[in-house]
Amino acid sequence: MKKIAYLLICLLAATACQTRSAQPDYVVQVSLGGWNEPDYTAGEIIARLDTVTALIPVGKVIIGWSVDKDIYREVGDYLHAKGIRMLLWLPVFAETEEVCENTPAVDLWGEVPANYDLAAGEGFRFNCPTDPQNIDNIVALYDRFFSDCGFDGVFLDRIRTQSFVSGVSGVLSCGCPLCTARFAEEGIDLEAVRQEYASQGDRFFSVTGYSPETGFVFENPVAAAYFAAKGRIVSGAVATVADSFRSRGLEVGMDLYAPFMAQFVGQDYAILSQHADFIKPMLYRQTFAPAGMGFEYELLRKAVPGATGYPDFKMDVAFLESQLKAMESCSCGKYPGIEINYREGIAPTSPEYVRESLEAVMRHGFDGAVLSWNIMEAPDAHITSATAGRPGSTGTSKRQ
Repeated sequence: MKKIAYLLICLLAATACQTRSAQPDYVVQVSLGGWNEPDYTAGEIIARLDTVTALIPVGKVIIGWSVDKDIYREVGDYLHAKGIRMLLWLPVFAETEEVCENTPAVDLWGEVPANYDLAAGEGFRFNCPTDPQNIDNIVALYDRFFSDCGFDGVFLDRIRTQSFVSGVSGVLSCGCPLCTARFAEEGIDLEAVRQEYASQGDRFFSVTGYSPETGFVFENPVAAAYFAAKGRIVSGAVATVADSFRSRGLEVGMDLYAPFMAQFVGQDYAILSQHADFIKPMLYRQTFAPAGMGFEYELLRKAVPGATGYPDFKMDVAFLESQLKAMESCSCGKYPGIEINYREGIAPTSPEYVRESLEAVMRHGFDGAVLSWNIMEAPDAHITSATAGRPGSTGTSKRQ
């Protein structure tokens, strides 16, 4: 009987462990600002993470991209002692001008698209995605500044072209000689694309429908072929960067536009998910800045007012559900990004907003969610609300 009782106890313990491990974890982000003069000290970050991890289960922390190694080493020691992984927040095709020489992206007319100056260190100025030097720069940056800091992985940001932030010029890019040759390999003549846009104007962007599974269906076959090829080219370049890091045994996460806007900026989910350990679509309904879903969609409609077929999307939970559905088939870990920080005029979030968004995420049974994009600016009430809707949650962290 004692042996049977012992076996039953072991079985129950194993079942409990499996249940706990099956629970979704949160990933949090710590934004240090630009490359120099980090916004926070290691002590401030650790103190904040101490509070956060006491409230919610955290499996990974994404932090960057200051070159202050001591911060990462100190924070990394703290995280690893708690069984939490540390990933470097690393920009790829933008924001690297201060630390390396890059070839900028140009539009199909050879001009550099306008940037968006949200804040110091975040100009959203994009570089050519096909120039081998631009790609090599990213791995070289990691080797130079971060390889000895104790990172468990990298989180690749700015893995796209410019968006409608720069109008049509932003999405009809890059058109440099290298990209022209790459498009030709994909069967696309960029001169023909230029001529088609010149003759059609806004109608070049007209669509005949939209579904979460296929995205927008372009009416113009030239536009359809161009954006499909752009997705293969840009995402293929990102795959090269990701594969280089994964070959070193590093976990790779990717920051992606919401599925309905991804095809305009060169992000092919099917390709990218094959080269990532996890993806983080930025499903930001309360962000009025680049990557905010409503913000970007409104820019699209303003940039091409003569284009037809675009629905009047309402940034409600139903639309969020459609974007979650669109990422279900991806072949890697899925951690939708929900903004949890508060910034007046930029991210006017609330605990209720955070709760309803995360409840929607958890209904899809994903691996977890990324609490974006700066846990240092997240009110405690927002963090506490993240426990709502989490299966089996008690409101406290499982890591002590």
